[in-house]
Amino acid sequence: MEREPISGIGLRVLNRDVIKYIAMFTMLLNHIAHVFLTSGTILCEAFEDIGYFTAPVMCYFLVEGYDYTRSKMKYGRRLLVFAVISQIPYSLAFQFGNLNMIYTLLCCFLILVAMEKIENPFSRMIVCMLLMFATLVGDWALLAPIYTILIYNSKGNPKKMAVGYGIAYALFVVFNIQNYMYGAQGNWTVYAVIHALISGLGIAAAAVAVLVFYNGERAEKGRNFSKWFFYIFYPAHLMILYLIKMYVVTV
Repeated sequence: MEREPISGIGLRVLNRDVIKYIAMFTMLLNHIAHVFLTSGTILCEAFEDIGYFTAPVMCYFLVEGYDYTRSKMKYGRRLLVFAVISQIPYSLAFQFGNLNMIYTLLCCFLILVAMEKIENPFSRMIVCMLLMFATLVGDWALLAPIYTILIYNSKGNPKKMAVGYGIAYALFVVFNIQNYMYGAQGNWTVYAVIHALISGLGIAAAAVAVLVFYNGERAEKGRNFSKWFFYIFYPAHLMILYLIKMYVVTV
């Protein structure tokens, strides 16, 4: 059964799998920047910023997948298994102490479960907040669960969805301004604000892809391949990047 497009406007020419493949490519560019490129260079900044397209796309399709999956139990179990599988490649590639993006998506999935299953508003809020705080040790901490909640609460309403993406963009900019502080005293500067605004363009591009170009459909062929490719690609490409880096260092 095909999905109804989320948007009533625009050139709806991209199906779900095409957008997800684009997201995998932009993620690859971001990770190449982190693993191989010198921080602060134009190429590194460009690759990183392009890669910010991926997370909001992942959150969007997580919400859509949650609504349409035949088994939420199996969906959650897949996320758990691949979060575990991905941790070693993630840690090797980035040498970070935090947990990987699929772990964060698992927390987002559990937030969706809580929003659907817990009837008491106070209890639901507490559980969702705890799950949000659980992402503090993961990639895209706090932002990914906020994006997921915004998307979940606005699904089926293009105008509300557009507002949600606007909030997502603004939050990303605010979170990143301090990363671009410039000057001896670390003061807020025009440079930092402009830099943060530009870095958030990947979020804006994700909004355009979903609201304007997404046709609400899946690819007609290779659906099973695509389903597993999107899970396997994450740990596989991280391990490949790490091995290439180790080879370059030892040569």
